[in-house]
Amino acid sequence: MPEDDSTKPAPDGASTAAEKSAPDKRPEKRRTWLERLSSAISGEPDNQEDLLELLRDVHADGVIDGDTLRMMEGTLTVSELTVNDVMVPRAQMVVLPVDGKFVALAQQVVESGHSRFPVHGEDKDEILGILLAKDLLRGVVADNGPGSIRELLRPAVLVPESKRLDILLREFRQSRNHMAIVIDEYGGVAGLVTIEDVLEQIVGKIDDEHDDAEDPNALIAAQADGQYLVDALTPIADFNTRFGADFDDDEYDTIGGLITAAIGHLPEAGEELTLGRFGFRVARADARRLHTLHVSVHAG
Repeated sequence: MPEDDSTKPAPDGASTAAEKSAPDKRPEKRRTWLERLSSAISGEPDNQEDLLELLRDVHADGVIDGDTLRMMEGTLTVSELTVNDVMVPRAQMVVLPVDGKFVALAQQVVESGHSRFPVHGEDKDEILGILLAKDLLRGVVADNGPGSIRELLRPAVLVPESKRLDILLREFRQSRNHMAIVIDEYGGVAGLVTIEDVLEQIVGKIDDEHDDAEDPNALIAAQADGQYLVDALTPIADFNTRFGADFDDDEYDTIGGLITAAIGHLPEAGEELTLGRFGFRVARADARRLHTLHVSVHAG
């Protein structure tokens, strides 16, 4: 009687039908960060958001620190920003008149702490060039120096508000310029942008010897009467965070811009406005802009 083949062991390397048909119960092994990074280099992930997620996983695994992650995120997202997102608005520009006296201009330069200055003609839309502080210093101390700062000016670079920051950064590096004048759609001066403004989007805030130490009470200061003195240039996002508010910052960046728009004209000192649970009273303003506000918070 022949032996039952089912009792014979399977040859080495072979598997029984039951073994072949049985599903693999082993859990799928999670890819390591190195495998995911290799996939990214070889064509995966499919989009920038996937790549950012990969970098955050690498950070979570302790391979890179938080500063490195933020720098990588900044490098990837800088192409999504335009000059309009980071420029210094026209109202905050420090500009010099071309017919100014050397000593008076030097005093302005020292007080501002900047190193580059747009120089204008009859009005501030007529930018004639850029004056470097070091060039002005040479003109002041020279025995037979130039008769006016016009002779010291360097060409001004003009860029539109819509220019992407990654393109501007490349142009800054190629031209060795560090400042550009931002022009609006009508050809007027909208503001200025520097290479530092662009780099800060990648590496974070860059402080130099002229920057004051950050004061947490500089923009929003609590008063003894329970109110708050708020700088009009306080970003709406910071105001919302401090007070648990939900003001929209899509159209206006600062709390001063929001209040001016809500009032409908450039407000004067003493004007008041209530928005939701917040009472605003103009503490200081001039003919050009709103400076500070008294803010009271009502119970919600």
